[in-house]
Amino acid sequence: MEAAVTRQDLIDFVVNESRLLDAKRYEEWNALFTDDAFYWVPLVPDQEDGINHTSHLYEDKLLRDLRIERLKSPRAFSQQPPSRCHHLLQTPTVEEFDADAKRYVVRTEFHYTESQGDELQFYVGTFFHHLTAEDGALRMTLKRVNLLNCDAALPAVQLFI
Repeated sequence: MEAAVTRQDLIDFVVNESRLLDAKRYEEWNALFTDDAFYWVPLVPDQEDGINHTSHLYEDKLLRDLRIERLKSPRAFSQQPPSRCHHLLQTPTVEEFDADAKRYVVRTEFHYTESQGDELQFYVGTFFHHLTAEDGALRMTLKRVNLLNCDAALPAVQLFI
């Protein structure tokens, strides 16, 4: 019998997910997604979906895998010198908790910094982690990253916010 998911489990999941990215443990991070999940950074506030509208990023498993392989390559020109990142999170809040359907949504306000050489990029926004319990573990069905200035001309994000 599976242990019941608690609100603290959901909060711990979000914190751990950001720590994996900060530590460049991309394969472990990518394994947190279900096979049909998306990593999405909308282009405009309140964007309804990533299929019928242009987005900064709308990545399925294949696209995340490709980006992770590129980041690992010593020949990736865009990673000379390598980028690093840091997530600063407010305490995540559980927006939806449906234990019967194994569906959960966690909202987290964040500051994200990406560093490469002498350059720093700063992003502020809100994460929405859509989670499910699958095979005894929490997994993301969607990670939506709502940037505060999403409709601005933004530089290319090298890593994962």
